[in-house]
Parts: sequence; structure tokens; C-alpha cells
Amino acid sequence: MGIGGSIFLIAIGAIIAFGVHVQMGWLDLAVVGWVLMLAGFVGLVLTLWFWNVRRRRVITHHPTTAAGNTVIADDYTDTPPERRY
Repeated sequence: MGIGGSIFLIAIGAIIAFGVHVQMGWLDLAVVGWVLMLAGFVGLVLTLWFWNVRRRRVITHHPTTAAGNTVIADDYTDTPPERRY
């Protein structure tokens, strides 16, 4: 969903929950607004959590060659950190 979609759901849910006062038979629009805001908050928290877990680690090596030049190599890994329970 992403941060933008989550904020959009929160905004639309708040507009429907607090700004619209219409009765549509069996459908209560205030409840629909609260459900949209809850879905937006859950999506925002999950997005931020996944971004934090998927952060890349950079390992830098500084070996020297026979001529004395320094070679810099960066290794990027996409492996998530170990889980702690």
C-alpha cells in the first residue's frame, strides 16, 4: 500500500467519519470512516516496519594491492536481520 496510500485512507476515513452526516439505511458511514482510518494506520505501521526490516547493510573492505594502492569494494546484502523472539 505504501505511505501515500495509507495517508490517503486515513484522510478519506476522517472526512467520512467526522464530516459526513448521512444515514444510508443499514450502512453507517461513521463506521465506514473509522474502518478506513484503521486500515490506513495499520498500512502505515506495516509499511514503516517493512522498510526498517529491509534496510540494506553495507560492508566496506579496504585491502591494498602490491603497488600500495587502496581498493575500496562495497558489498550490498538484501538479507534481512535475524529474528529475535
